[in-house]
Amino acid sequence: MDLNGRVAIVTGGGGGLGAATVRHLIGVGMKVVVVDKFGDAAEAVAKEFDESVAVAVAGDTTDDDDVAAAIAAGKALGTVSLLVNVAGGATGGGRTVGKGNTPHDKDVFVTTLAMNVTGTFNFSRLVAAGAFADNEPDEFGQRGVIVNVGSLAGLEGQTGQIAYGSAKAAVLGMTLPMARDLSVLGVRVCGIAPGTMGTPKMESIRPEMLAALTKDIVFPKRLGRPEEFALLVESIARNPYLNGENIRLDGALRFPAK
Repeated sequence: MDLNGRVAIVTGGGGGLGAATVRHLIGVGMKVVVVDKFGDAAEAVAKEFDESVAVAVAGDTTDDDDVAAAIAAGKALGTVSLLVNVAGGATGGGRTVGKGNTPHDKDVFVTTLAMNVTGTFNFSRLVAAGAFADNEPDEFGQRGVIVNVGSLAGLEGQTGQIAYGSAKAAVLGMTLPMARDLSVLGVRVCGIAPGTMGTPKMESIRPEMLAALTKDIVFPKRLGRPEEFALLVESIARNPYLNGENIRLDGALRFPAK
């Protein structure tokens, strides 16, 4: 897809992988709606650029009105052609049954699913119907591209990651059926499963913990860079034959059980 002058919506765009994606996409000629539940963070990233190419929208990915506001902001900038669902997270970890035979907190599990799975699905369905479907197809018949963000935890969840691992597995599990569903609209869908990425939060941890996190990475033996994640997003958007695929971005890392 030709990205120049087109509009992307990036959820979780206020920091980490999302912010890196916003900056990269603007750098290759796109306009971006920066969506984040933390409005100040979204605003800070958007203000790095002229308001003609970046706008901030504070919102919850599970709230239909907030999604509608993001779509409207995107259409005001131009043709919405790319959605990057970075927003997610977890509210706590723990084993299925913990110490003293205490069962995992059900509310934590449900909330983690909502943050990752419901939010990703909600933005995807509404942007596909409310923006992509109205676009004129390009020479390849494309009207839009969706990139959903999972995690290696969704493929190789570690001990104590039952909630987060299940949520990210569900996000990655959406890729193929969503690609099949949206093919009639000319919309491609891919997923990214990042490994251990060097977001500002990760880079701030203690050296000994950082060494533990990188010891199983094969090559290059370091944290992934947010800019490398953003480059993969661009590559997916540009390649018209890349569809229905989950792509690992991990330096050949395979998570151990613990």
